[in-house]
Amino acid sequence: MRPSERLNAIPPYLFAELERKIAQKRAEGVDVISLGIGDPDRPTPPLVVEAMQEAVTEPETHTYPTNRGRADFRGAISDFYERRFDVEIDPEREVIPAIGAKEAIFNLNLAFLDVGDAALASDPGYPVYTTGPLLVGAEPILMPLLPKLGFTPDLRAISAQARRRAKLMYLNYPNNPTGAIAPPGFFERVVEFARAHDILVVHDNSYSEIAYDGYRAPSFLATPGAKDVGIEVFSLSKGYNMTGWRCAAVLGNAEAIELYWRLKTNIDSGLFEAVQLAAIAALSPDADAEVASMRELYRIRRDLVCSALKQAGVQVKPPRGTIYVWAPVPEGFGSSVAYCEHVLEHAAVVISPGSAYGPSGEGWFRISLTTPDERLQEAVRRIAAL
Repeated sequence: MRPSERLNAIPPYLFAELERKIAQKRAEGVDVISLGIGDPDRPTPPLVVEAMQEAVTEPETHTYPTNRGRADFRGAISDFYERRFDVEIDPEREVIPAIGAKEAIFNLNLAFLDVGDAALASDPGYPVYTTGPLLVGAEPILMPLLPKLGFTPDLRAISAQARRRAKLMYLNYPNNPTGAIAPPGFFERVVEFARAHDILVVHDNSYSEIAYDGYRAPSFLATPGAKDVGIEVFSLSKGYNMTGWRCAAVLGNAEAIELYWRLKTNIDSGLFEAVQLAAIAALSPDADAEVASMRELYRIRRDLVCSALKQAGVQVKPPRGTIYVWAPVPEGFGSSVAYCEHVLEHAAVVISPGSAYGPSGEGWFRISLTTPDERLQEAVRRIAAL
């Protein structure tokens, strides 16, 4: 069998490789604790499940959905953005459902990039920011996220050639994998940069509802001029414990939304309407208490992990957002992969090497907080004992 050249151009997907390693160890009888994958361990809120249960009994949800999405779903997204972010979204022209954020981010490459084009991608970052452009014959140009700039890129360091070739820019705050938040003025600089170089900004807003210490993550679209140059992908996966539901939305620039819709009509048949009805329940004020409860659970876990790492001599800074802790590799290890393999072999704990998220992730590792409390405590105890 002969795979395509585009498939040969990309490495194995990080999380698929992690799953393989976990399965191998467990087959050997090892009690492995995985802190590698950000999949919430708590169930979806009951009011969302109940809405879904009712929706699947309604015959109207059993037919092909429209790629535009239900009017009430688009209205619920619009209402949520106004209530949560103080952002006005036209439900007719500025929002469309997506079958998860991953699908949306990849499809945007198909909609906007041709062979030889480029996309500016956060480094370290969600792997789809770089594999997506490669799969459509374009080039990902990495923007290092600099610790001295609060894990944001130095836009001034992007070369003139990269500015000319780039048609997309991928950003994500609160940030996976670093847990960083967007510092004051950063989004404004991004808008100015994108306008000057005719680049469409794609802000992955998957973690806005998971923030700590009184911080409320903003939408990129709340930045003056953002809708002129950008779109935002909002996902219900992490904040609402809905990873398996594959439910997201793309919002913002009306022209970009229209082009994205044109692409989707040739690729999929839309988001299951019962899922859209369940999402309406998730985005209602009735679900706010559930989201706040999950946020507090992750805060407690964050503090537990950071405290244990500090006791083990790791100089970690507690993140202000996301479900991850990003920490420097202890001295004495040649690479982040070497350290993570050491932890797996000697503590039977899976953590993610920073280099898996891009070259600028080298020297760091990521711990996911989506593990039941007692197992998380056992995992950090094992790591601290190394």
